[in-house]
Parts: sequence; structure tokens; C-alpha cells
Amino acid sequence: MSAMRRWQFWIGILISVGFLWLALRGLSLAEVLAELPGIKYIWLIPGVLVYFIGVWVRAWRWHYLLRPLKSIPTRKMFPIVAIGYAGNNIFPARAGELLRSVVLKRREDVPVSASLATIIVERVFDGVVMLAFVFLNLGELARLTGDSGFVGSIQKVALWGTGAFIGALFVFLLAAMFPKYAEMTAGFFVNWVVPIRFRDKFMELTRRFLEGLEALRSPRDVLMVFATSVVIWLLETGKYWFVMQAFPFEVSFFALMLMNGIVNLATTIPSAPGYVGTFDAPGIALLVAYGIHRPVAATYTLVLHAALWFPITALGLYYLAREGISWGADMDQLRAEA
Repeated sequence: MSAMRRWQFWIGILISVGFLWLALRGLSLAEVLAELPGIKYIWLIPGVLVYFIGVWVRAWRWHYLLRPLKSIPTRKMFPIVAIGYAGNNIFPARAGELLRSVVLKRREDVPVSASLATIIVERVFDGVVMLAFVFLNLGELARLTGDSGFVGSIQKVALWGTGAFIGALFVFLLAAMFPKYAEMTAGFFVNWVVPIRFRDKFMELTRRFLEGLEALRSPRDVLMVFATSVVIWLLETGKYWFVMQAFPFEVSFFALMLMNGIVNLATTIPSAPGYVGTFDAPGIALLVAYGIHRPVAATYTLVLHAALWFPITALGLYYLAREGISWGADMDQLRAEA
């Protein structure tokens, strides 16, 4: 890995350490361990099953976005999506997204830059849905008595995040509807800032990227992708609910939607692989604001994080082994492609 990547990696580690300190300050290990014997672990099983249904829906959504490029059955997409999520959990900087694009190219010969465009579209829609979950519950959030800095700043973060995600979605929709003008605009900036010897390659990548946005040209397709994204995140909130049944506390499903939205928006902050700290700190803070005893809130959030991390990572690594993929070789291929 390059020196720059090592620098990014260690910055992520430091950010995660800071968030973990915020999450667990004032707690002793004994307090957390004392909660473990009372957990009804059987409830984790339906939670994991619901989550895997959500991953299958993600695979269908990606199949839907890729249809203008190539129609690939969802059953073939599911292992690739699992590999990507395992990569996100293990490697820094969401490298799993690059990994699944490389696997897709190896399997189906879909250009990496075009498939990455569809993945970015996925992330934008995910961000819009997460912000919708937060906004749907802002009134309830305002009534919370918690003094956590995370809770107190959510409204501002939600407003800025809405502008960013809605703005990105608007740009992608314009680029999809007017590809020639988008290509001309990109060409202007490429000619302005890119050295001459790289311009042809940049423009070729731009054209492939715009091909990946083709699914956004139809209002029906945009509505379908948005509806699918809502279903995905409701299923993931269902996992939060099932895991909650293993613990001696209860909050509403809407409160768990709010928690889901907040923690997943927080994981966009650079961190160590697996979103260590950035997932846990806001989740614990929100539950404490709802009046949940801090050791219980911490144990629930950590168990939930583990239940989200281990099953999909194990499945993704299984599919990765079946592919016979070498991480180093694939990154070399990716650098050659883009």
C-alpha cells in the first residue's frame, strides 16, 4: 500500500479510537460484561435472517441499476454484493465497493467505471433514505432529554446532509437525462485541469460512468430504486428490533429507525475498517437519550454491531474464496482499469 493509503488508514484508526472513547467513557468493562449473561441470544437468529433478506434486495436493486448495461440475474449478483460488504468491513476507505466492481468485471465483463457509477447512485439513494428516517423522527428527537452532543447536533447534521445528498442526486439525474451536455461539461473541466496525455483516458472513463447512470433516465426506474432503498433500510431496522428483543428494554420502531439513520450517516466519517467507533458512539448516545441505562445501551449497540459485521463478512469471505481472488492482484487490475 502506498504511503498515502497508510496515512489515511492511521487517521481512520485515530478517529475510531476517539469515537470509542466517547462511546465508552465512564463505563467499566465489568458493567458491560455483567449484561451479557442476561441476553436472549436466540433473537439474533431472526435478526440475521432479516438482514440477509435485505442483502438479497440490495442485490436485486443493483441488478436493476445495471440492466441498461447488462441484465444479470439477482442470484448471480448476491455473492458479489456479499463480497463487497465483506470488503467494506475488512479494508479501509470502503474498498469493498471497488472490490465488487472488479469481481463484476471478471464475471460479467461490465466496465469498472460504469458499475462504480451505479454503486455511487446506490449510496446517494441510501443517504436520502437515511435522512428521511432522521427527518421523520425530528419531532420526537427534539423531545429527548439526553444531553449528548451527538443528539444535540443531529438537526444541523441532517440539514447539511440533506443538501449534500439531494444535490448529488439532482446532479446525477441531470447527467442521466442529458448525457451529451454532461459529457461536454466534463470535457470542459478535463481540458482545463487534466494534462493532455491523460485526457483521452479521462473522457473514456467519463463516458463509461455516464453509461452507468442510464437507469436514472426513467422516472419509473428512479421511483423503483427509491422504493427498494426504503425496503432495504426498513429490513435493516427490523434487525435492530429483533436484537432489541434479546435485551431488557424497549423503544419504538420509529426510535430504531432514527438510530439506524443516525449511525449509518455517522459511518460516512472516515474510520477504521468495520466502522469501529463511528457506529457505536452515536448509537449509545441516542439510546441513553431515550433513558436506557448506559451499560445496557452500550452492550446492545456493541452486540448489534457484531451481529451486523460477522455474518455478512463470513459469507463474503466464503464467496471470495470460491472466486479464487487475490486482493493484491485485483487492486493492480483496478489501478490498470482506472
